[in-house]
Amino acid sequence: MTTASRADAPVGDALAVAQAPSIKSVYVFEAPVRVWHWINALAITVLALTGYFIGKPLPTMPGEASDHFLMGYIRFAHFTAGYILAIGLLGRIYWAIVGNYHARELFWLPVTNLAYWREVFRMLLWYLFIAARPNQYVGHNPMGRFMMFTMYLLVVIFMICTGFALYGEGAQAGSWANRLFGWVIPLFGSSQDVHSWHRLGMWVMVSFVMLHIYAAIRDDIMSRQSMVSTMISGRRTFKD
Repeated sequence: MTTASRADAPVGDALAVAQAPSIKSVYVFEAPVRVWHWINALAITVLALTGYFIGKPLPTMPGEASDHFLMGYIRFAHFTAGYILAIGLLGRIYWAIVGNYHARELFWLPVTNLAYWREVFRMLLWYLFIAARPNQYVGHNPMGRFMMFTMYLLVVIFMICTGFALYGEGAQAGSWANRLFGWVIPLFGSSQDVHSWHRLGMWVMVSFVMLHIYAAIRDDIMSRQSMVSTMISGRRTFKD
């Protein structure tokens, strides 16, 4: 490259930037929502891993049983993550009250709004590779909102109720968990039934997490709208 061409490079770069399509950014997710999202993701990961081994423990351990407390540590991690999940949900409910409009999308669906269901169907076509391009949405897209409400919120409430019911059984009568959630076990019939439903709920949550991660990364690449970075910066970026 000659000296003249090197000198012209900044001018050409400035012209290219000036002619490039503009990228618009909208602030959508406030800091408490983003912090809750990532702490919640970590808690669910710990709950799923430890819950699996609680239901299906390791077949054996080397040496004397008295030398090991592995299952005790696994149960402690599970209980701790359960507390974090439950307390985090209470904090998230509080922020839905005091936060912006998008902080409330998780907790309700506009089921009587036909336009909403048309957008859900349009997003379904997009995820099935039938529609060429989705519409632009500042908050959750209608399909994502539906999945967050049905496969996340309702399932998490179910997991908290059944999980603390089992926890209260171990903490025995008179404990706060048994007083608040002791009605769950008679409702299902027995603690083994509650355990089975609780474990099924874990697999529903794992399925949701896989779909959630896939959809977020796919939309980030193909929809021309930011997804993953939005839950870090709080800003939705539109590239078209």
